[in-house]
Formats: sequence, C-alpha cells, structure tokens
Amino acid sequence: MAGIDIHHPHRLPAARAREAVQQAADTLVERFGVECRWDGDALEFSRAGVEGRIALEPGAVHVTATLGFLLAAMQEPIESGIRRVLAERFA
Repeated sequence: MAGIDIHHPHRLPAARAREAVQQAADTLVERFGVECRWDGDALEFSRAGVEGRIALEPGAVHVTATLGFLLAAMQEPIESGIRRVLAERFA
C-alpha cells in the first residue's frame, strides 16, 4: 500500500486552521463520498481505498494517508492535489 505523509507549515490561529481543515473535509465528502470525523485536533477520513488523518500541530498541518491498491497508482497526482489545497487554505 502506498502512503502519503505531508507536513505543511502555517501561521493561522488555531480556530482558523481548524476551519480550513473542515472546509477541505467538506469538499472531500461532497466530491468523493469520504467519511470524516474529528478526534481532538485531528480529522480522520476514510472511504474504500483510502484512510488518513489531517492533524493540526502547532504551526503546521500534518496529512497522512494510506492508499489502497487502485489509488496507489494515482499517488503522485493525489499528493500534488493535497499540496495545492494546503497552499491555498493555509497561505
């Protein structure tokens, strides 16, 4: 199984960072049918073929995901998309 592990620094206040993660999660739910739930300062997400977590850390967002067999072939474009969204939401 392929994995994604991205640390993205930011300077947003904690409440604004959490809001940005929630907005991204709402998009995942709408576009891909992903199930999401908060566990403390981390948003866990899953659906067939992928499960992961977006953790809010002091001054950074840490995204991890495990991709199943079919999505593993698309790891690079998925990771690129995640980096783009992080750059937009955490600028």
